[in-house]
Amino acid sequence: MKTVVAGALGECVHVAGVSNFLHLAEMAGWRTVFLGPAVPIDRFIQAAKDEKADLIGVSYRLTPETGERLLGEFAEAASELHDQGVRFAFGGTPPVAAKAQKLGAFFEACFDGSQPPDEILAYLRGEGSQPASVDRYPQTTVERIQWKAPFPLLRHHFGLPSMEATLKGIQQISEAKALDVISLGIDQDAQENFFHPERQNPRARGAGGVPVRSAADYQALYEASRCGNFPLMRTYSGTDDFIALAELYLQTIHNAWCAIPLFWFNQMDGRGPIALEESIREHQQVMAWYGSRGVPVELNEPHHWGMRDAPDVVYVTSAFLAAWNAKAFGVRDYIAQMMFNSPAGLSDAMDLAKMAAILEMIAPLEDDRFRIWRQTRTGLLSYPLEDNAARAHLAASIYLQMGLKPHIVHIVGHTEADHAATAEDVINASQMARRVIATALQGQPDLLADPAIQQRKAHLIAEARLTLTAIRSLSHAEDPLTDPAALAEAVRCGILDAPQLKNNRFAAGTIRTGIVRGGCEALDEQGEVLPESARLANYL
Repeated sequence: MKTVVAGALGECVHVAGVSNFLHLAEMAGWRTVFLGPAVPIDRFIQAAKDEKADLIGVSYRLTPETGERLLGEFAEAASELHDQGVRFAFGGTPPVAAKAQKLGAFFEACFDGSQPPDEILAYLRGEGSQPASVDRYPQTTVERIQWKAPFPLLRHHFGLPSMEATLKGIQQISEAKALDVISLGIDQDAQENFFHPERQNPRARGAGGVPVRSAADYQALYEASRCGNFPLMRTYSGTDDFIALAELYLQTIHNAWCAIPLFWFNQMDGRGPIALEESIREHQQVMAWYGSRGVPVELNEPHHWGMRDAPDVVYVTSAFLAAWNAKAFGVRDYIAQMMFNSPAGLSDAMDLAKMAAILEMIAPLEDDRFRIWRQTRTGLLSYPLEDNAARAHLAASIYLQMGLKPHIVHIVGHTEADHAATAEDVINASQMARRVIATALQGQPDLLADPAIQQRKAHLIAEARLTLTAIRSLSHAEDPLTDPAALAEAVRCGILDAPQLKNNRFAAGTIRTGIVRGGCEALDEQGEVLPESARLANYL
């Protein structure tokens, strides 16, 4: 085990940065020795010799001119250690860090507070000394998750109504090293009518995202990301011509993972031209296509129910169905997406309990052929309009999400209620998220230990198992939970239902829901909580 010795030099007593540096060093597997504040030069040198230090971390946060003189004296006194191969790193305010850099190659790294914790961690793992290149940053999802741990990957949606603005923004985001994954937001015609120019509506160009119209457009967007920290890129799976789009995405943007629903993006929600049952069948084929190529798959399924005010038990059931189908159709790396604040009135405790129920239900599916990666995000419809309130909501939501130890945090920008995020908005949201995540990783309380959360989790699991039993009763197929006819029928007859599906020809739309003690519940005609045993009595 290598040893790092660190402290604040001379008369400087500010050691919070030193402590953070050593905490990250421990994460990276170093043995750490903290020398404390106001360490004289000779004590620094002696401690390094006594501890047989491989790396010496020096901090100074006072006057730059004094720091420059003191660091010069330190470098001269430590020259013998430097010649013997001991490494030196500096941390301080930007003006002092600039003085440290003037010492040439003595300090192999200078940190001025602008570097995110994961970048410092990469340095301590021996990766930070490499120049910025595609070889330094893993270019597949799973490799990047493992490389960045314990910090989660950061993902944000980005796509502006013009190619020019989106190209410029992607480059800006990449150079700022703001994200690990750029989720390319494309307009509705690109999702539905890419291969059908005759169906495209010129007046709707750019509606909902960047108007990509050719393979060259996709390639240009990907090339714009080839700088900074070389983020991965991914985009929607579309709502028609699924396999043709999948082939295009892999060839042009090296799609980091597929995201597709089970029940949505079709005639039922107006997002695509295909009827419900047939779309379920085609979505299963898309899962199998990506799974056979070793590309991770995310089913962005449950939050579509939550955003339509479905009860928590339907949310949990749909999340289980998503994972079950992913495994059944050959997905090897499954990204379990959990959107918080859906519906927006949930309490934090009940929201967390719902997600914990999902994770406990799908955990038994995991084996050497099916790995589950946790992805969390803030509710799309939950942001307040006022900017300061929106920023606070982003931070509070991500801190709650960290209770699930996510592998990926999908940042939903604080500007969501007002406008589509610009590159500056994305970078700002990323900075807020990084700070929250670093704080949580320093020692967040075990939020799941709350007895109320555990009780709600157990209740939702028991209820969801009844819902699954009801769905199985609809089919004599070998596996009713993957039978498109049974799944479509579950929606039509109201086993899976949401209030906002009222008057939808594919769904019942008869369920009533409300927020009760922080959770979203099905209600009877008197407004009382309606358990699944009563709601689904005809199927049980």
